[in-house]
Amino acid sequence: MTNPAVTYSNYLKIDELLSCQDRLSKAEDGRPEHDEMLFIIIHQVYELWFKQVLHELDHLRSTLEANDAPASLHTFKRILTILKTLVGQVDILETMTPLSFNSFRGRLESASGFQSGQFREVEFILGHRQPGAIAAQPEGSPSRTRLVRRLSEPTLFDSFLRFLDANGFAVPPELLARDVTQRWEPNETLQEALVQVYRSSPLCAQVCERLIDLDEGLQEWRYRHVKMVERTIGTKPGTGGSAGAEYLRQTLFRPLFPDLWAIRIHL
Repeated sequence: MTNPAVTYSNYLKIDELLSCQDRLSKAEDGRPEHDEMLFIIIHQVYELWFKQVLHELDHLRSTLEANDAPASLHTFKRILTILKTLVGQVDILETMTPLSFNSFRGRLESASGFQSGQFREVEFILGHRQPGAIAAQPEGSPSRTRLVRRLSEPTLFDSFLRFLDANGFAVPPELLARDVTQRWEPNETLQEALVQVYRSSPLCAQVCERLIDLDEGLQEWRYRHVKMVERTIGTKPGTGGSAGAEYLRQTLFRPLFPDLWAIRIHL
């Protein structure tokens, strides 16, 4: 028996994909609220992009640890381009008015973007490690298992340190052997080495700058996300018991790679 021919539809599982938009709302006339479709699709697309970002970040760590700067720079470019797309999607979501969102918001019950396991994975890889975030995932769930695993893996910055060490820069040995489950603390000795990177290796300095771009790109997405939430629900609490815009505001202006920012005054 031969396998069915590969088609656009069965390769991409189009029928299954298009069956995943199940609106919960029912307006007074018995039909779902119009804008709930947009809300669902935007967030499903976010989750697909998060999956791709995780795929690229894992590859980026591998290329850095293999001391493959060209491949690393190419992967940085792809991730940064995806981040721009994520920011652009906020423009689409902002076409939904507060009234239209509130017409179905109550039906979301405890559902909240705070519960996105994939975005927490992205944060964990980038070094923003909050073990308490694991508790938002159900016991025994695949997302909780992945987060526990991510917490024990090296961060992107740890892989970057190995890249610098392979290129002969004086990375303190205790940083290469650090407990990766712990939050990163700025290190003045490392900062001295980073200044030398900028002064002596244009290629390695490019990698440093792409890390800064990544830090800045995530901050841009966080900012747009905060303003979108403020525009839509104001100071109301978020769904799922979160603090809404206030919680999101607290995530702003926290650098992922503080040492790379700290050396700016020395360059």
